[in-house]
Amino acid sequence: MSSHKAIKEFVPLGIAVLTVSDSRGTAEDSSGQLLVDCLQQADHRLVERAIVRDDIYQIRARLSDWIARDEVNAVLVTGGTGFGDRDNTPQAVAPLFDRPVDGFGELFRQISLQAIGSSAIQSRAIAGIANKTAIFCMPGSPNACRTAWDGILVEQLDSRHRPCNFVPHLDIGAGQAASSSPRERGFACCGERA
Repeated sequence: MSSHKAIKEFVPLGIAVLTVSDSRGTAEDSSGQLLVDCLQQADHRLVERAIVRDDIYQIRARLSDWIARDEVNAVLVTGGTGFGDRDNTPQAVAPLFDRPVDGFGELFRQISLQAIGSSAIQSRAIAGIANKTAIFCMPGSPNACRTAWDGILVEQLDSRHRPCNFVPHLDIGAGQAASSSPRERGFACCGERA
């Protein structure tokens, strides 16, 4: 076990996966499938998977439904984060955030720099919290999704990761929360270097 993890209980999250694409169906959606495989291998639960056209209002409608549902703790969005005319994910999703997570895009581009060089600057990956649901938006390629999962998400969606992770900021439901405060539940929040 790494020094960044304390021995605390693992909390499986309910996660939805959204692929934003004008051309892919489920059979061609290798990025969405990779994210499903990754979250399930990490012992989280897939709540739902969907594909929507790269349309601001379709993206918002699907996300709004999920962030209103108690069983969805996080949403992984792939596609629509570039600079093409049909890349609408960031402008569709950002208005839904109660709190943006600026560090996700910054860290994603930093990690991507090692693999794709200065082309990393063209990613508009973003993240935020909406109604105590974490939303992470990444590019549409399987390699980009793998980079985001392995380099950021696998740890930040793991309640055992130290010094902090996103689980204390999510509404994980009364059945999983034994007490009212994240500290009492054994979660560490940034700023609480317990």
